[in-house]
Amino acid sequence: AHKQAAQEWLGRRMKQIKDEMKAALPFAMDPVVYDFRINDRGTVAEFLGAGLGIPSPNYALAHVREWTTLGDALALDHRHELALFTRRWVTAGTCEDTQGTIAAAVLDRLLPSTASRQTGNLQEALDQGGFDPVAHQAIRHDLQAGRIGLAQNRLPSDTYIEDAKPGDVVPVASVSADHRQRGQKALQEGRVMVVTLAGGASTRWTQGAGTVKALHPFAVLGGTYRNFLEVHRAKARRAWHEFGKAPLHVITTSELTHRAVSDLAAAWTAQEPGLPAWVSPGRSIGLRMVPMVRDLRFLWEESSQQRLEERKQKVVDSGRRALMDWAQKTGEGSDYRDNLPSQCVHPVGHWYEVANLLLNGTLGRALEARPELEWILLHNLDTLGAVLDPTLLGHALAHDRAFCWEVITRRLEDHGGGLARVNGRLRLVEGLAFPREEDESRLSYYNSATCWIRIATLLDLFGLDRQDLADPQKVLEGVRQLGSRMPTYITIKDVKRRWGHGQEDVFPLSQWEKLIGDMSALPDLATAFYLVGRVRGQQLKDPAQLDAWVRDGSRERIEALCDFPG
Repeated sequence: AHKQAAQEWLGRRMKQIKDEMKAALPFAMDPVVYDFRINDRGTVAEFLGAGLGIPSPNYALAHVREWTTLGDALALDHRHELALFTRRWVTAGTCEDTQGTIAAAVLDRLLPSTASRQTGNLQEALDQGGFDPVAHQAIRHDLQAGRIGLAQNRLPSDTYIEDAKPGDVVPVASVSADHRQRGQKALQEGRVMVVTLAGGASTRWTQGAGTVKALHPFAVLGGTYRNFLEVHRAKARRAWHEFGKAPLHVITTSELTHRAVSDLAAAWTAQEPGLPAWVSPGRSIGLRMVPMVRDLRFLWEESSQQRLEERKQKVVDSGRRALMDWAQKTGEGSDYRDNLPSQCVHPVGHWYEVANLLLNGTLGRALEARPELEWILLHNLDTLGAVLDPTLLGHALAHDRAFCWEVITRRLEDHGGGLARVNGRLRLVEGLAFPREEDESRLSYYNSATCWIRIATLLDLFGLDRQDLADPQKVLEGVRQLGSRMPTYITIKDVKRRWGHGQEDVFPLSQWEKLIGDMSALPDLATAFYLVGRVRGQQLKDPAQLDAWVRDGSRERIEALCDFPG
Protein backbone atom coordinates (compact mmCIF):
# COMPACT_ATOMS: atom_id res chain seq x y z
CA ALA A 1 0.00 0.00 0.00
CA HIS A 2 2.93 2.34 0.65
CA LYS A 3 5.07 1.33 -2.32
CA GLN A 4 4.35 4.36 -4.50
CA ALA A 5 4.92 6.83 -1.66
CA ALA A 6 8.13 5.02 -0.64
CA GLN A 7 9.47 5.16 -4.20
CA GLU A 8 8.78 8.89 -4.41
CA TRP A 9 10.44 9.52 -1.04
CA LEU A 10 13.50 7.43 -1.97
CA GLY A 11 13.93 9.27 -5.27
CA ARG A 12 13.78 12.68 -3.53
CA ARG A 13 16.17 11.60 -0.76
CA MET A 14 18.78 10.18 -3.14
CA LYS A 15 18.63 13.34 -5.25
CA GLN A 16 19.09 15.46 -2.12
CA ILE A 17 22.18 13.49 -1.05
CA LYS A 18 23.58 13.67 -4.57
CA ASP A 19 23.20 17.47 -4.62
CA GLU A 20 24.92 17.74 -1.23
CA MET A 21 27.91 15.64 -2.27
CA LYS A 22 28.27 16.32 -6.01
CA ALA A 23 31.40 18.42 -5.47
CA ALA A 24 33.11 15.62 -3.50
CA LEU A 25 32.02 12.41 -5.25
CA PRO A 26 31.41 11.59 -8.92
CA PHE A 27 27.85 10.95 -10.09
CA ALA A 28 27.19 9.85 -13.66
CA MET A 29 23.51 10.86 -13.51
CA ASP A 30 20.73 11.85 -11.15
CA PRO A 31 19.66 8.83 -9.06
CA VAL A 32 16.47 7.09 -10.13
CA VAL A 33 14.16 4.44 -8.63
CA TYR A 34 13.66 1.52 -11.00
CA ASP A 35 10.44 -0.48 -11.28
CA PHE A 36 11.40 -3.77 -12.93
CA ARG A 37 9.22 -6.10 -14.96
CA ILE A 38 9.94 -9.63 -16.18
CA ASN A 39 10.91 -10.02 -19.84
CA ASP A 40 9.74 -13.56 -20.68
CA ARG A 41 11.47 -13.60 -24.10
CA GLY A 42 14.90 -12.38 -23.03
CA THR A 43 17.26 -11.08 -25.72
CA VAL A 44 16.07 -11.99 -29.20
CA ALA A 45 17.23 -11.41 -32.78
CA GLU A 46 15.87 -12.05 -36.25
CA PHE A 47 17.92 -13.35 -39.18
CA LEU A 48 17.22 -11.26 -42.27
CA GLY A 49 18.99 -13.40 -44.85
CA ALA A 50 21.83 -12.78 -47.27
CA GLY A 51 22.11 -9.21 -48.59
CA LEU A 52 19.28 -7.85 -46.45
CA GLY A 53 21.36 -6.58 -43.51
CA ILE A 54 21.82 -3.08 -44.88
CA PRO A 55 23.07 -0.64 -42.24
CA SER A 56 20.53 1.95 -41.18
CA PRO A 57 21.42 5.59 -41.81
CA ASN A 58 21.83 6.32 -38.08
CA TYR A 59 24.16 3.35 -37.59
CA ALA A 60 26.34 4.26 -40.54
CA LEU A 61 26.43 7.98 -39.76
CA ALA A 62 27.68 7.18 -36.25
CA HIS A 63 30.63 5.22 -37.70
CA VAL A 64 31.40 6.88 -41.02
CA ARG A 65 34.08 9.22 -39.64
CA GLU A 66 35.86 6.31 -37.94
CA TRP A 67 35.64 4.19 -41.09
CA THR A 68 37.11 6.85 -43.35
CA THR A 69 39.87 7.74 -40.86
CA LEU A 70 41.12 4.15 -40.70
CA GLY A 71 41.40 3.88 -44.50
CA ASP A 72 43.22 0.70 -45.54
CA ALA A 73 43.26 -0.54 -41.94
CA LEU A 74 39.44 -0.81 -41.91
CA ALA A 75 38.23 -4.34 -41.19
CA LEU A 76 36.59 -6.26 -44.07
CA ASP A 77 33.19 -6.49 -42.40
CA HIS A 78 33.09 -2.71 -41.94
CA ARG A 79 34.16 -2.22 -45.56
CA HIS A 80 31.21 -4.35 -46.60
CA GLU A 81 28.83 -2.31 -44.41
CA LEU A 82 30.20 0.95 -45.85
CA ALA A 83 29.70 -0.33 -49.40
CA LEU A 84 26.10 -1.37 -48.68
CA PHE A 85 25.36 1.94 -47.02
CA THR A 86 26.79 3.91 -49.97
CA ARG A 87 24.78 1.95 -52.56
CA ARG A 88 21.54 2.07 -50.59
CA TRP A 89 21.50 5.58 -49.14
CA VAL A 90 23.93 7.78 -51.08
CA THR A 91 24.26 6.76 -54.76
CA ALA A 92 21.45 4.30 -55.60
CA GLY A 93 17.95 5.03 -56.84
CA THR A 94 16.39 6.51 -53.72
CA CYS A 95 14.18 9.53 -53.37
CA GLU A 96 16.21 12.61 -54.31
CA ASP A 97 15.30 14.48 -51.12
CA THR A 98 16.31 11.54 -48.92
CA GLN A 99 19.48 11.04 -50.93
CA GLY A 100 20.44 14.68 -50.52
CA THR A 101 19.69 14.63 -46.81
CA ILE A 102 21.86 11.55 -46.21
CA ALA A 103 24.72 12.93 -48.30
CA ALA A 104 24.64 16.20 -46.39
CA ALA A 105 24.63 14.30 -43.10
CA VAL A 106 27.71 12.31 -44.19
CA LEU A 107 29.55 15.52 -45.04
CA ASP A 108 28.55 17.03 -41.68
CA ARG A 109 30.09 14.02 -39.92
CA LEU A 110 33.29 14.26 -41.93
CA LEU A 111 33.61 18.06 -42.04
CA PRO A 112 31.82 19.58 -39.03
CA SER A 113 30.61 23.07 -39.72
CA THR A 114 31.43 26.03 -37.57
CA ALA A 115 27.78 26.16 -36.55
CA SER A 116 28.18 22.89 -34.67
CA ARG A 117 31.19 24.05 -32.67
CA GLN A 118 30.78 24.63 -28.99
CA THR A 119 32.10 28.05 -28.10
CA GLY A 120 32.21 30.15 -25.00
CA ASN A 121 33.66 33.37 -23.77
CA LEU A 122 37.30 32.37 -23.49
CA GLN A 123 38.52 35.90 -22.88
CA GLU A 124 36.17 36.24 -19.93
CA ALA A 125 37.52 32.99 -18.46
CA LEU A 126 41.09 34.23 -18.93
CA ASP A 127 40.35 37.55 -17.26
CA GLN A 128 38.61 35.93 -14.30
CA GLY A 129 41.40 33.36 -13.89
CA GLY A 130 44.18 35.94 -13.74
CA PHE A 131 45.77 35.20 -17.11
CA ASP A 132 49.00 37.17 -17.57
CA PRO A 133 49.47 37.86 -21.31
CA VAL A 134 52.99 39.23 -20.79
CA ALA A 135 54.26 36.08 -19.07
CA HIS A 136 52.40 33.92 -21.59
CA GLN A 137 53.99 35.69 -24.53
CA ALA A 138 57.46 35.20 -23.04
CA ILE A 139 56.85 31.48 -22.50
CA ARG A 140 55.39 31.03 -25.98
CA HIS A 141 58.43 32.77 -27.47
CA ASP A 142 60.78 30.49 -25.51
CA LEU A 143 58.81 27.43 -26.65
CA GLN A 144 58.96 28.41 -30.31
CA ALA A 145 62.67 29.26 -30.02
CA GLY A 146 63.46 25.85 -28.53
CA ARG A 147 64.63 27.15 -25.15
CA ILE A 148 61.94 25.13 -23.38
CA GLY A 149 60.22 21.88 -24.39
CA LEU A 150 59.86 18.25 -23.42
CA ALA A 151 63.54 17.51 -23.99
CA GLN A 152 64.55 20.73 -22.20
CA ASN A 153 62.58 19.75 -19.08
CA ARG A 154 65.55 17.61 -18.13
CA LEU A 155 68.77 18.94 -16.71
CA PRO A 156 71.70 18.69 -19.18
CA SER A 157 72.99 15.17 -19.64
CA ASP A 158 76.40 16.10 -18.21
CA THR A 159 74.84 17.25 -14.92
CA TYR A 160 76.41 15.42 -11.99
CA ILE A 161 73.70 14.20 -9.64
CA GLU A 162 74.60 12.49 -6.37
CA ASP A 163 72.78 11.57 -3.20
CA ALA A 164 72.70 13.85 -0.16
CA LYS A 165 75.67 13.47 2.17
CA PRO A 166 75.64 12.92 5.95
CA GLY A 167 74.85 16.21 7.63
CA ASP A 168 72.89 17.61 4.68
CA VAL A 169 69.60 16.96 6.48
CA VAL A 170 68.65 17.66 10.10
CA PRO A 171 66.63 14.84 11.73
CA VAL A 172 63.86 16.56 13.67
CA ALA A 173 63.99 13.76 16.23
CA SER A 174 67.53 14.82 17.19
CA VAL A 175 66.74 18.51 17.84
CA SER A 176 67.02 19.50 21.51
CA ALA A 177 64.14 20.49 23.75
CA ASP A 178 65.53 24.04 24.00
CA HIS A 179 64.59 24.64 20.38
CA ARG A 180 61.11 23.31 21.06
CA GLN A 181 60.52 25.94 23.73
CA ARG A 182 61.53 28.71 21.34
CA GLY A 183 59.22 27.41 18.62
CA GLN A 184 56.37 26.94 21.07
CA LYS A 185 56.67 30.60 22.12
CA ALA A 186 56.40 31.68 18.47
CA LEU A 187 53.25 29.60 18.02
CA GLN A 188 51.73 30.97 21.22
CA GLU A 189 52.28 34.46 19.83
CA GLY A 190 50.55 33.56 16.56
CA ARG A 191 53.59 34.16 14.34
CA VAL A 192 52.83 31.29 11.91
CA MET A 193 49.98 30.82 9.44
CA VAL A 194 49.16 27.56 7.67
CA VAL A 195 48.62 27.46 3.89
CA THR A 196 47.00 24.32 2.45
CA LEU A 197 47.24 23.83 -1.33
CA ALA A 198 43.78 22.63 -2.39
CA GLY A 199 43.37 23.67 -6.01
CA GLY A 200 43.29 20.19 -7.52
CA ALA A 201 40.41 18.11 -8.82
CA SER A 202 40.39 14.52 -7.56
CA THR A 203 41.35 13.00 -10.91
CA ARG A 204 43.29 10.09 -9.44
CA TRP A 205 40.80 9.49 -6.64
CA THR A 206 37.81 9.35 -8.99
CA GLN A 207 39.53 8.21 -12.22
CA GLY A 208 39.09 11.54 -13.96
CA ALA A 209 35.65 12.58 -12.70
CA GLY A 210 36.96 16.08 -11.85
CA THR A 211 35.39 16.53 -8.42
CA VAL A 212 37.03 18.50 -5.59
CA LYS A 213 39.66 16.37 -3.89
CA ALA A 214 39.65 18.56 -0.78
CA LEU A 215 36.04 17.54 -0.11
CA HIS A 216 36.42 13.85 -0.90
CA PRO A 217 35.45 11.66 2.13
CA PHE A 218 38.36 9.23 2.03
CA ALA A 219 38.55 7.46 5.43
CA VAL A 220 36.88 7.01 8.81
CA LEU A 221 38.50 9.31 11.36
CA GLY A 222 36.96 10.32 14.67
CA GLY A 223 34.06 7.92 14.19
CA THR A 224 32.86 9.02 10.76
CA TYR A 225 34.05 9.58 7.21
CA ARG A 226 36.17 12.73 6.87
CA ASN A 227 37.38 14.63 3.86
CA PHE A 228 40.91 16.01 3.49
CA LEU A 229 40.06 19.54 4.61
CA GLU A 230 38.30 18.30 7.73
CA VAL A 231 41.56 16.64 8.80
CA HIS A 232 43.54 19.86 8.39
CA ARG A 233 40.80 21.79 10.17
CA ALA A 234 40.97 19.35 13.09
CA LYS A 235 44.76 19.79 13.32
CA ALA A 236 44.34 23.58 13.43
CA ARG A 237 41.78 23.16 16.22
CA ARG A 238 44.22 21.02 18.19
CA ALA A 239 46.97 23.64 17.76
CA TRP A 240 44.52 26.28 18.99
CA HIS A 241 43.92 24.34 22.19
CA GLU A 242 47.58 23.39 22.64
CA PHE A 243 49.19 26.81 22.07
CA GLY A 244 46.36 29.07 23.18
CA LYS A 245 46.05 30.98 19.89
CA ALA A 246 44.31 29.73 16.76
CA PRO A 247 46.57 29.66 13.69
CA LEU A 248 45.31 31.48 10.64
CA HIS A 249 44.46 28.73 8.14
CA VAL A 250 44.50 29.73 4.46
CA ILE A 251 43.23 27.31 1.78
CA THR A 252 44.32 27.97 -1.80
CA THR A 253 41.84 27.15 -4.57
CA SER A 254 41.53 27.13 -8.34
CA GLU A 255 38.65 27.88 -10.71
CA LEU A 256 37.68 24.19 -10.34
CA THR A 257 37.52 24.15 -6.55
CA HIS A 258 36.93 27.72 -5.39
CA ARG A 259 33.15 27.81 -5.02
CA ALA A 260 32.79 24.56 -3.10
CA VAL A 261 35.80 25.19 -0.84
CA SER A 262 34.88 28.80 -0.10
CA ASP A 263 31.34 27.79 0.87
CA LEU A 264 32.73 25.23 3.32
CA ALA A 265 35.30 27.68 4.75
CA ALA A 266 32.60 30.31 5.28
CA ALA A 267 30.40 27.80 7.11
CA TRP A 268 33.31 26.73 9.33
CA THR A 269 34.22 30.32 10.23
CA ALA A 270 30.59 31.09 11.07
CA GLN A 271 30.44 28.06 13.37
CA GLU A 272 33.79 28.76 15.06
CA PRO A 273 34.73 32.45 14.70
CA GLY A 274 37.78 31.89 16.89
CA LEU A 275 39.25 29.48 14.33
CA PRO A 276 39.22 31.40 11.03
CA ALA A 277 39.48 29.62 7.68
CA TRP A 278 40.44 31.88 4.79
CA VAL A 279 40.38 31.11 1.07
CA SER A 280 43.05 32.27 -1.39
CA PRO A 281 41.46 32.16 -4.88
CA GLY A 282 43.64 31.32 -7.86
CA ARG A 283 44.85 34.37 -9.77
CA SER A 284 47.06 32.61 -12.31
CA ILE A 285 45.97 30.55 -15.27
CA GLY A 286 47.57 29.44 -18.53
CA LEU A 287 46.39 29.17 -22.12
CA ARG A 288 47.18 25.92 -23.91
CA MET A 289 49.21 26.03 -27.11
CA VAL A 290 49.48 23.97 -30.27
CA PRO A 291 52.46 21.67 -29.63
CA MET A 292 55.80 21.86 -31.36
CA VAL A 293 56.38 18.96 -33.76
CA ARG A 294 59.76 18.31 -32.12
CA ASP A 295 57.99 17.78 -28.79
CA LEU A 296 55.54 15.32 -30.34
CA ARG A 297 58.43 13.42 -31.92
CA PHE A 298 60.23 13.36 -28.57
CA LEU A 299 57.10 12.07 -26.85
CA TRP A 300 56.22 9.40 -29.43
CA GLU A 301 59.53 8.43 -30.98
CA GLU A 302 62.31 9.14 -28.48
CA SER A 303 60.59 8.37 -25.17
CA SER A 304 59.88 4.83 -24.04
CA GLN A 305 56.76 3.54 -25.78
CA GLN A 306 54.89 0.25 -25.79
CA ARG A 307 54.89 -1.40 -29.21
CA LEU A 308 51.55 -2.85 -30.30
CA GLU A 309 50.67 -5.64 -32.69
CA GLU A 310 51.78 -4.68 -36.22
CA ARG A 311 48.37 -3.68 -37.61
CA LYS A 312 47.40 -1.74 -34.49
CA GLN A 313 50.77 0.01 -34.40
CA LYS A 314 50.29 1.02 -38.03
CA VAL A 315 47.01 2.71 -37.14
CA VAL A 316 48.61 4.48 -34.15
CA ASP A 317 51.56 5.72 -36.22
CA SER A 318 49.22 6.97 -38.94
CA GLY A 319 47.18 8.92 -36.40
CA ARG A 320 50.33 10.43 -34.90
CA ARG A 321 51.59 11.56 -38.30
CA ALA A 322 48.22 13.20 -38.91
CA LEU A 323 48.45 15.05 -35.58
CA MET A 324 51.98 16.29 -36.37
CA ASP A 325 50.69 17.55 -39.72
CA TRP A 326 47.83 19.28 -37.88
CA ALA A 327 50.26 20.99 -35.49
CA GLN A 328 52.43 22.18 -38.36
CA LYS A 329 49.53 23.51 -40.42
CA THR A 330 47.76 25.13 -37.45
CA GLY A 331 50.93 26.86 -36.27
CA GLU A 332 53.41 25.35 -33.83
CA GLY A 333 53.36 27.16 -30.50
CA SER A 334 50.29 29.22 -31.39
CA ASP A 335 47.49 29.78 -28.87
CA TYR A 336 44.79 27.11 -28.75
CA ARG A 337 41.36 28.76 -28.70
CA ASP A 338 39.17 26.45 -30.82
CA ASN A 339 37.31 24.74 -27.98
CA LEU A 340 35.33 25.34 -24.82
CA PRO A 341 37.08 27.78 -22.46
CA SER A 342 37.59 25.03 -19.86
CA GLN A 343 39.49 22.98 -22.46
CA CYS A 344 41.70 25.86 -23.55
CA VAL A 345 43.02 26.92 -20.15
CA HIS A 346 45.21 25.00 -17.72
CA PRO A 347 46.70 25.27 -14.21
CA VAL A 348 50.25 26.61 -14.11
CA GLY A 349 51.84 24.73 -11.20
CA HIS A 350 51.93 25.11 -7.44
CA TRP A 351 54.67 27.75 -7.49
CA TYR A 352 51.91 30.16 -8.47
CA GLU A 353 49.92 29.20 -5.36
CA VAL A 354 52.56 31.10 -3.41
CA ALA A 355 52.48 33.96 -5.91
CA ASN A 356 48.67 34.03 -5.68
CA LEU A 357 48.91 34.89 -1.98
CA LEU A 358 50.41 38.17 -3.11
CA LEU A 359 48.41 38.67 -6.32
CA ASN A 360 44.96 38.23 -4.74
CA GLY A 361 45.79 40.26 -1.62
CA THR A 362 45.47 37.39 0.85
CA LEU A 363 48.94 37.85 2.34
CA GLY A 364 48.41 41.59 2.65
CA ARG A 365 45.11 41.11 4.48
CA ALA A 366 46.67 38.50 6.74
CA LEU A 367 49.51 40.85 7.73
CA GLU A 368 47.00 43.61 8.43
CA ALA A 369 44.88 41.33 10.60
CA ARG A 370 47.91 39.81 12.33
CA PRO A 371 50.98 42.07 12.12
CA GLU A 372 52.91 39.56 14.23
CA LEU A 373 52.94 36.99 11.39
CA GLU A 374 56.47 35.99 10.38
CA TRP A 375 56.22 32.45 8.95
CA ILE A 376 54.12 30.35 6.58
CA LEU A 377 53.75 26.59 6.85
CA LEU A 378 52.96 25.53 3.27
CA HIS A 379 51.85 21.97 2.55
CA ASN A 380 49.93 19.87 0.05
CA LEU A 381 46.35 18.89 0.74
CA ASP A 382 47.21 15.18 0.74
CA THR A 383 50.15 15.53 3.17
CA LEU A 384 47.90 14.75 6.11
CA GLY A 385 50.63 14.59 8.76
CA ALA A 386 51.95 18.14 8.25
CA VAL A 387 51.57 19.94 11.59
CA LEU A 388 52.83 23.04 13.38
CA ASP A 389 55.93 21.46 14.92
CA PRO A 390 57.51 23.78 17.54
CA THR A 391 60.76 21.79 17.52
CA LEU A 392 61.45 22.32 13.83
CA LEU A 393 60.34 25.95 13.98
CA GLY A 394 62.56 26.65 16.98
CA HIS A 395 65.60 25.14 15.24
CA ALA A 396 64.93 27.24 12.13
CA LEU A 397 64.66 30.39 14.25
CA ALA A 398 67.88 29.61 16.10
CA HIS A 399 69.86 29.04 12.89
CA ASP A 400 68.31 31.92 10.92
CA ARG A 401 66.85 29.75 8.18
CA ALA A 402 64.49 31.26 5.57
CA PHE A 403 63.14 28.26 3.65
CA CYS A 404 62.95 24.94 5.49
CA TRP A 405 61.95 21.92 3.42
CA GLU A 406 60.71 18.70 4.97
CA VAL A 407 61.86 15.40 3.45
CA ILE A 408 61.23 11.75 4.28
CA THR A 409 63.19 8.59 3.63
CA ARG A 410 62.42 7.29 0.16
CA ARG A 411 60.49 4.09 -0.49
CA LEU A 412 60.14 2.19 -3.73
CA GLU A 413 56.71 3.67 -4.49
CA ASP A 414 57.87 7.30 -4.03
CA HIS A 415 58.17 9.08 -7.38
CA GLY A 416 58.23 12.70 -8.45
CA GLY A 417 61.43 14.18 -7.10
CA GLY A 418 63.83 14.18 -4.21
CA LEU A 419 66.79 15.75 -2.46
CA ALA A 420 70.07 15.60 -4.35
CA ARG A 421 73.37 17.33 -4.89
CA VAL A 422 73.36 18.82 -8.38
CA ASN A 423 76.89 19.69 -9.45
CA GLY A 424 77.72 19.89 -5.76
CA ARG A 425 74.78 22.10 -4.70
CA LEU A 426 72.11 20.64 -2.41
CA ARG A 427 68.60 21.17 -3.76
CA LEU A 428 65.28 19.52 -4.50
CA VAL A 429 64.98 18.07 -8.00
CA GLU A 430 61.59 17.57 -9.62
CA GLY A 431 60.89 14.24 -11.29
CA LEU A 432 60.61 15.90 -14.73
CA ALA A 433 64.16 17.29 -14.45
CA PHE A 434 66.23 14.12 -13.96
CA PRO A 435 68.45 13.54 -17.03
CA ARG A 436 68.19 9.78 -16.53
CA GLU A 437 65.35 7.80 -14.97
CA GLU A 438 67.73 5.87 -12.73
CA ASP A 439 69.03 9.08 -11.11
CA GLU A 440 65.91 9.42 -8.95
CA SER A 441 66.04 5.84 -7.67
CA ARG A 442 69.50 6.43 -6.18
CA LEU A 443 68.31 9.20 -3.86
CA SER A 444 67.70 8.57 -0.15
CA TYR A 445 65.20 11.35 0.54
CA TYR A 446 61.82 12.15 -0.97
CA ASN A 447 60.28 15.63 -1.09
CA SER A 448 57.21 15.74 1.17
CA ALA A 449 56.12 19.07 -0.44
CA THR A 450 55.97 20.74 2.99
CA CYS A 451 57.91 23.96 3.48
CA TRP A 452 58.38 26.56 6.23
CA ILE A 453 58.79 30.01 4.66
CA ARG A 454 59.89 33.22 6.38
CA ILE A 455 57.60 35.95 5.06
CA ALA A 456 60.24 38.69 5.00
CA THR A 457 62.54 36.54 2.84
CA LEU A 458 59.68 35.58 0.54
CA LEU A 459 58.79 39.23 -0.06
CA ASP A 460 62.45 40.06 -0.66
CA LEU A 461 62.63 37.37 -3.38
CA PHE A 462 59.73 39.09 -5.14
CA GLY A 463 61.44 42.47 -4.71
CA LEU A 464 58.71 43.67 -2.32
CA ASP A 465 58.13 44.73 1.26
CA ARG A 466 54.96 44.71 3.36
CA GLN A 467 53.88 48.15 2.15
CA ASP A 468 54.22 47.12 -1.50
CA LEU A 469 51.50 44.48 -1.10
CA ALA A 470 48.91 47.26 -1.48
CA ASP A 471 50.20 48.05 -5.00
CA PRO A 472 48.78 45.42 -7.44
CA GLN A 473 50.99 46.52 -10.34
CA LYS A 474 54.18 46.33 -8.31
CA VAL A 475 53.16 42.89 -7.02
CA LEU A 476 52.51 41.69 -10.59
CA GLU A 477 55.90 42.95 -11.74
CA GLY A 478 57.54 41.16 -8.81
CA VAL A 479 55.80 37.89 -9.70
CA ARG A 480 56.89 38.21 -13.33
CA GLN A 481 60.47 38.96 -12.30
CA LEU A 482 60.82 35.96 -9.98
CA GLY A 483 58.80 33.73 -12.32
CA SER A 484 61.32 34.41 -15.10
CA ARG A 485 64.02 32.89 -12.86
CA MET A 486 62.07 29.69 -12.26
CA PRO A 487 62.33 26.70 -14.64
CA THR A 488 59.34 26.17 -16.94
CA TYR A 489 58.25 22.59 -17.57
CA ILE A 490 56.38 21.69 -20.75
CA THR A 491 53.93 18.80 -20.79
CA ILE A 492 51.62 17.40 -23.47
CA LYS A 493 47.96 17.03 -22.53
CA ASP A 494 45.36 15.14 -24.58
CA VAL A 495 42.31 17.40 -24.87
CA LYS A 496 38.92 16.42 -26.24
CA ARG A 497 37.06 18.56 -28.70
CA ARG A 498 33.42 17.63 -29.12
CA TRP A 499 31.74 18.82 -32.29
CA GLY A 500 28.27 17.30 -32.22
CA HIS A 501 26.47 14.05 -33.07
CA GLY A 502 28.30 12.28 -30.23
CA GLN A 503 31.59 12.77 -32.09
CA GLU A 504 34.83 14.05 -30.63
CA ASP A 505 38.47 14.54 -31.59
CA VAL A 506 41.45 14.32 -29.23
CA PHE A 507 44.33 16.75 -29.77
CA PRO A 508 47.70 16.78 -27.98
CA LEU A 509 48.31 20.28 -26.64
CA SER A 510 51.23 21.94 -24.89
CA GLN A 511 50.87 23.39 -21.42
CA TRP A 512 53.44 24.58 -18.90
CA GLU A 513 53.98 24.76 -15.16
CA LYS A 514 56.37 26.07 -12.54
CA LEU A 515 56.97 24.10 -9.34
CA ILE A 516 57.82 25.40 -5.89
CA GLY A 517 60.54 22.86 -5.18
CA ASP A 518 62.77 24.60 -7.73
CA MET A 519 63.03 27.57 -5.38
CA SER A 520 65.54 25.49 -3.44
CA ALA A 521 67.94 26.02 -6.38
CA LEU A 522 67.89 29.83 -6.11
CA PRO A 523 71.44 30.87 -5.22
CA ASP A 524 70.44 33.71 -2.88
CA LEU A 525 68.14 31.66 -0.65
CA ALA A 526 69.14 30.30 2.78
CA THR A 527 67.65 26.80 2.82
CA ALA A 528 67.59 23.89 5.23
CA PHE A 529 66.29 20.34 4.92
CA TYR A 530 64.66 18.51 7.82
CA LEU A 531 64.12 14.77 7.97
CA VAL A 532 60.67 14.05 9.41
CA GLY A 533 58.81 10.82 10.11
CA ARG A 534 57.04 8.85 7.43
CA VAL A 535 53.58 9.57 8.83
CA ARG A 536 54.25 13.31 8.87
CA GLY A 537 55.47 13.50 5.26
CA GLN A 538 53.53 10.75 3.50
CA GLN A 539 51.22 11.85 0.68
CA LEU A 540 47.98 10.12 -0.25
CA LYS A 541 47.79 10.38 -4.03
CA ASP A 542 45.69 7.35 -4.93
CA PRO A 543 42.93 5.26 -3.28
CA ALA A 544 45.15 2.20 -3.74
CA GLN A 545 47.34 3.56 -0.92
CA LEU A 546 44.53 3.55 1.63
CA ASP A 547 44.65 -0.13 2.55
CA ALA A 548 48.32 -0.01 3.52
CA TRP A 549 47.79 3.39 5.15
CA VAL A 550 45.19 1.88 7.46
CA ARG A 551 47.06 -1.38 8.15
CA ASP A 552 50.42 0.18 9.09
CA GLY A 553 48.84 2.38 11.78
CA SER A 554 49.14 5.68 9.89
CA ARG A 555 45.43 6.40 10.22
CA GLU A 556 45.54 6.11 14.02
CA ARG A 557 48.58 8.39 14.21
CA ILE A 558 46.95 10.99 11.99
CA GLU A 559 43.81 10.75 14.11
CA ALA A 560 45.92 11.46 17.21
CA LEU A 561 47.03 14.78 15.67
CA CYS A 562 43.42 15.92 15.27
CA ASP A 563 40.72 17.40 17.45
CA PHE A 564 37.44 16.69 15.69
CA PRO A 565 34.27 18.47 16.88
CA GLY A 566 32.02 16.48 19.15
